[in-house]
Amino acid sequence: MSRERDPAVLYPDVAVHGSLAAALQAAAADQGLSLPLAVTASDPLRHATITSVVPHRHSSYVSAWHHERNWTIWGSSNDRLMICGTIKDLSALPTVIRGWAEGASLDEIRQAATFDLLTGRFEVPDNNPADVIASEWQWLLKDADHANWPQYQALIESAHGEPKLRRLYPFTSHWALSFSNTPSYPFSPPFVSIDSPRGSGDYTIREWWNGPALHHVTTAAEAIAIAVGRIPADLRRR
Repeated sequence: MSRERDPAVLYPDVAVHGSLAAALQAAAADQGLSLPLAVTASDPLRHATITSVVPHRHSSYVSAWHHERNWTIWGSSNDRLMICGTIKDLSALPTVIRGWAEGASLDEIRQAATFDLLTGRFEVPDNNPADVIASEWQWLLKDADHANWPQYQALIESAHGEPKLRRLYPFTSHWALSFSNTPSYPFSPPFVSIDSPRGSGDYTIREWWNGPALHHVTTAAEAIAIAVGRIPADLRRR
């Protein structure tokens, strides 16, 4: 196991300013910007918190990697990750931080970013379940498109194409796809969990993740047909 590097050695330009928050504020000042950042006392050289004027944007921060020189920015809205991106150039972060903090739309933040940033979700300020579910499907489709796993992408796209499943909240555990009637944890009781093959092999259908295998099928369409057939009667009526 490699030893964790001293942050003052890995990030000497940050250490000069005394904290990551101060280093980011200095970079912002060079661009004519000011940023609402707070120092994280427990790890000042590798962590800074972002304060937003938008109340549902919270748990937002920039963190530095421990073993390699990189920074990651994270921003959540109503407990769901909206922005997440990694970059080596600290000077690329101030415009993104300002947009997130000052309430710019996700599209405006994307346009200001010079790196891949948006998760694919869209914000739901009032947290209404129907829009949260639609937002999660949008994220899952983007994630599957970037997964370099054709069988998994076929599963997600087939599930999204089925209206009876599309109105349910999709979630994964160990890449196995499941559904809930509510987007908030704890989820509704499981009725299906679908594993995708890598390369050759079958889709495996279980009632819950790591439960006993109930079916093995060769295509995503067959797996989704079985999933639809397993939707509980009370969910079918809603």
